Amino acid sequence: MTDQINEINQSTDSTTAPVDMTRRRLLGTVGAAGAAGVALGATGGALVHAAVESDGSGSPELSSVGATEVPFHVKHQAGISTPLQAVGHLIAFDLAPGAGRREAAALLRRWSATAKALMAGEPTGADTGVALDAGPSSLTVTFGFGRTFFDRTGLVAQRPAELDPLPDFSSDRLDPKRSNGDLWVQIGADDALVAFHALRALQKDAGAAARVRWQMNGFNRTPGATKKPMTARNLMGQIDGTGNPKPADRDFEKRIFVPDSGRPAWMANGSYAVVRRIRMLLDDWEKVPVAQQEQVIGRKKANGAPLSGGTETTAMELDKFGPDGKLVIPDNAHARISAPEQNGGAAMLRRAFSYHDGISADGVPDAGLLFVAWQADPLRGFVPVQRKLDRGDALSAFIRHESSGLFAVPGGPRAGEYVGQLLLES
Repeated sequence: MTDQINEINQSTDSTTAPVDMTRRRLLGTVGAAGAAGVALGATGGALVHAAVESDGSGSPELSSVGATEVPFHVKHQAGISTPLQAVGHLIAFDLAPGAGRREAAALLRRWSATAKALMAGEPTGADTGVALDAGPSSLTVTFGFGRTFFDRTGLVAQRPAELDPLPDFSSDRLDPKRSNGDLWVQIGADDALVAFHALRALQKDAGAAARVRWQMNGFNRTPGATKKPMTARNLMGQIDGTGNPKPADRDFEKRIFVPDSGRPAWMANGSYAVVRRIRMLLDDWEKVPVAQQEQVIGRKKANGAPLSGGTETTAMELDKFGPDGKLVIPDNAHARISAPEQNGGAAMLRRAFSYHDGISADGVPDAGLLFVAWQADPLRGFVPVQRKLDRGDALSAFIRHESSGLFAVPGGPRAGEYVGQLLLES
């Protein structure tokens, strides 16, 4: 799981926009924050500290991460290459008995309208008031379709081959009740109340058309919690996300998104999300000395640098041997096995959330990673890498895969469209 969380470099003009803050008087604006000397992180919108200014009435106003807006109508749905957010909810729905294509289309229209409003910091029709005094807070809502959705809606002919079931892996301990689903929704934000507000709005919008199959809640480091933008750490304490593809990479679009000319046509500019709930056996891991943990991962715990030397971003020297004649990065180290150069160039954009659901019945932490991996083709991205990890990853002794899902996430809707319109009205 190391290298599985990323703070993605992205230009600020793709993640920030002027906001018509009709639901609340936002405390400051991005522009005012810049004028007051607020520093923007390299992730394009993560404000490193707040600036205090006056609104003319003598009351100080704060400019903060709450001002950051992510647009809804974009080429690729928000929440894929958006900078990593502090809070996340992953929810799968099943269409209700008797619901079909017509009901699904009406539901996606409602969901899209709600998502568009909330991402702009605007109220919904039956607003609960939970986020009345908050800004957009980088809220994103991402929608996807599971394999069974196409059976339920009579659209089997439109189902992509990339949605074929994932193979079984020997390390899997999957709970079918917390796996798969007809529809999948990912919510991310930099404020927990804003994220919860969106969660409740979408659940209510489902009405009689769909029922929640499972829900998982996660978190990451809050933007601005460190002096400068840094790759996040997971609950094992490892810097996690170093080897992720970057939007600036020449082949980023090819690896992560379905091309304009892709098939089926409704998936153009979309992506495929592999979602896995991965329990970390923290009690066992924390008993292992740091030096041994580094051998398991293949990177230094303090700074994420490969054991072959350098800094976090230094390329791994996989053929480097130590004075003892052994590979400096062990042959079963997680970072070695999952490296693209060890997997024919296979790569995925891993954009995960940590989770902690208390203590399980056996008295150990129910905590780990809500793994979300994006790729243009899971059969060439996730599957070959996971097969290799399944055969000999040293990290396998400290983790357990407990749920799994694969979802087709179409491209972003154009102005006036709802998500999935090209599929549901084909």
